[in-house]
Amino acid sequence: MRTLLLGMGNPILSDDAVGVRLASDLKRWLPPVPSMDVFEDCNVGGLNLLDVLAGYDRVIVLDSVRTSDGVPGAWYHFGLESLKQTLHLTNIHDVNFATALALGYSLGMQLPDCSNVHVFAVEVDDTITFSETMTPALEDAYPGFAAAILKEVEALVTPGPG
Repeated sequence: MRTLLLGMGNPILSDDAVGVRLASDLKRWLPPVPSMDVFEDCNVGGLNLLDVLAGYDRVIVLDSVRTSDGVPGAWYHFGLESLKQTLHLTNIHDVNFATALALGYSLGMQLPDCSNVHVFAVEVDDTITFSETMTPALEDAYPGFAAAILKEVEALVTPGPG
């Protein structure tokens, strides 16, 4: 199974770098996984994601999220079915991850099926300040959530017995 570990974000926008940093660290920490590629620094979105995902059987996305009551460092693991499609598509910039995949499926592209799309999103605080460092709250929480996400990703990519 061809797997893509995809670190999303911008490494110079403070907490937005968390997905890129996780991908880089997981690449070093995971045992060798046959047929796994790591794209550490993906800062494209919308329909451009289809070019990145094409040809893979499984994708593991590492990204940031900001919710109204979120605590920096909290993290979530969800599948494609949990993502909402864009409701009011008016231009290419409005195409989110789920909508891009739905279009790719309808075009017959070779993309991971819904059950093989895994998103790990880390709650962040600041994604607009130009900085190559994350906020202190996210830095403090990083070792804990990075270890937990590593364990989850390792379980996904390590073949079971038999």
